[in-house]
Amino acid sequence: MAETLAVAPPEAAPAEHVDVLIVGAGISGIGGAYHLQEQCPGRRFLVLEAQDGFGGTWRTHRYPGIRSDSDLYTFGYRFKPWVGPPIATAEEIRKYMGEVITENGLDRFIRYGHRIRSARWDSAANLWTIEAARKDGTVARFTANFLWMCQGYYRHDEGFTPEWPGMSRFRGTIVHPQTWPEDLDYAGRRVVVIGSGATAATIVPAMADTAAHVTMLQRSPTFFRTGRNGIDIADELRALEINEEWIHEIVRRKILFEQARFIDRTRSEPETVRTELLGQIRSLLGDDYDVAKHFAPRYRPWQQRLAFVPDADLFRGIAAGRASVVTDEIETFTETGLLLKSGETLDADIIVTATGFHLNVLGDIDFTIDGKPLAFGDTVTYRGMMFTGVPNMAWVFGYLRAAWTLRADMVADVVCRLLNHMEQTGARRVEVALRPEDHNMPLGPWIDPEEFSSGYVARGNHLLPRRGDKPEWQHTHDYWSEKNALPAIDLTDPAFVYR
Repeated sequence: MAETLAVAPPEAAPAEHVDVLIVGAGISGIGGAYHLQEQCPGRRFLVLEAQDGFGGTWRTHRYPGIRSDSDLYTFGYRFKPWVGPPIATAEEIRKYMGEVITENGLDRFIRYGHRIRSARWDSAANLWTIEAARKDGTVARFTANFLWMCQGYYRHDEGFTPEWPGMSRFRGTIVHPQTWPEDLDYAGRRVVVIGSGATAATIVPAMADTAAHVTMLQRSPTFFRTGRNGIDIADELRALEINEEWIHEIVRRKILFEQARFIDRTRSEPETVRTELLGQIRSLLGDDYDVAKHFAPRYRPWQQRLAFVPDADLFRGIAAGRASVVTDEIETFTETGLLLKSGETLDADIIVTATGFHLNVLGDIDFTIDGKPLAFGDTVTYRGMMFTGVPNMAWVFGYLRAAWTLRADMVADVVCRLLNHMEQTGARRVEVALRPEDHNMPLGPWIDPEEFSSGYVARGNHLLPRRGDKPEWQHTHDYWSEKNALPAIDLTDPAFVYR
């Protein structure tokens, strides 16, 4: 009988080491890579991206009409002038990001198709060990001195869809914007879009020219602003052949100044702002349209994200009869559409559930600190970018009332300054900790529901780090105060503990 030889299992591939590992090749991760290369020359770094290409949100979402809901003069990077219309398509944004990658040689640092499964901190070695699954089933291992989380705030592989009664009975097609089928044919079809936010307001006019009819079904209204998809001063400066860097900075400052005034007014005179916003819509739909029912929310302006409708395309579709709005709740799905609680029925061939995101807490990665599972909901945030008890990590979470990238750029400055400070002082480890004067500080949720009450935040707030009642221990979501506060962070403050 032949002797059976034991076969040793293959050894795991050796870990690749970098100084900084950036998670995500979306708007934050690409910006972080640029700033790291510029401000921390000589640092070894990689960007790991789960998808097969860069873009993040602008790659994930492929529904009809997908576009930004922030202007690109502020959503664009401060270092890369934006030269197109202020509200841009996903394709235009990806092209812009691709130029940043190519012009700065960042592609050599990006590893696509690497979905991080675990991140384990070892205090003895002062290292993160990261395991990432590749598409071919293999696992890549990395070690890093510092982890920079730029993966966003929601799950890219699935959106949030409520479980309504009777969904399995519907004989048509149900789709979520986040997983839009490339071959979906809606020409001549009756479409119902469930939702009232920026996604629904984008899909409805985009489908209305081709579909038989599109109905936006909302449980409650959303505030909208309308305006031309263009900026007069930018057009004038270009006609004068002013340098694009100057135009970018001038227009950026103008927009931020006007946004600050508007946001202040939503707090100081909310009813006046409400009247103005509804007046815009009434001027487009006429006095006979029930604007109060369909476009007057119960909350004050900016208590949820306020969507901009470029060139009023949603309202022009409604005025032309190609689209309509129904404000009601779903009783049940039927074989041919929806039965509403009012008793009204909506026939549909396609139902789009534009019902939001699953909030994602730092990539849904299995984090451990010295072998103990890490629950971010048990930590307290420092300025919305670091967490008590979590060494050598920073997170980018942008603004809710201003462009995400404004904060991504500023957080990058802080991270680079922190890395340089650690190198200069010989520190191998940094974490934030409550100071003696902070220990009796009352703690609350990451985002105050009175300030921002969108559904995805309400559903996931308990998973996010907590905030205190002092500016250092919260993410204010206020660019106009943080633009001065973040550059002024004192890295020798006792809140920073170095080893």
